[in-house]
Amino acid sequence: MDKKEKLSLLCEKIQSCTKCELLMESTINPAFGKGNVNAKIVLIGEACGKDETEQGIPFIGRAGQMLDKVLAAIGWTLDDVYICNILKCRPPSNRNPSQEEADNCRTYLDLQLEIINPEYIICLGKIPSYYILRPECTIVQFKIGAQRKQIFDRNGRKVLCTYHPSYLLRNPAAKEEVWEDLQFFLKKKKEFDK
Repeated sequence: MDKKEKLSLLCEKIQSCTKCELLMESTINPAFGKGNVNAKIVLIGEACGKDETEQGIPFIGRAGQMLDKVLAAIGWTLDDVYICNILKCRPPSNRNPSQEEADNCRTYLDLQLEIINPEYIICLGKIPSYYILRPECTIVQFKIGAQRKQIFDRNGRKVLCTYHPSYLLRNPAAKEEVWEDLQFFLKKKKEFDK
């Protein structure tokens, strides 16, 4: 069975997931993932929004359009990366995922990563950064700005944390910081790939 078939089976399993009753009520179609299943780089966001849950595809709304611009600026397309979220469903009122919801969905994310087997993960925002890094602090204490321009090792994968595309929509000045983060990542990736 190839990666696409394995991911397809996992996606079917998520479609029938009943772990988070509240999320089931606010989600039409869980947003599983998109991009190259053989990518060395996986970008992880927070959770799907209204547009994403209607189509079952992550990052297709305004934040997705911003992400497309960011990727294009460094010369990447969906052929170069795979994109998914911590949560496959939409939290009501677009609120942050709870610890329980993130933990419930973690099995699916871990299986996605196991199947794709990327070398690198780029966490888009505070929520995915917190749940991927699992620091010794609460999410309230966790500051995404303090994690930038560093490479972390998690389960043999190199992890970079940067701002979420929706943050860039609210704070356009942060685009420069994301650009710096990605340039830092590309430099480090060259070193690791030698």
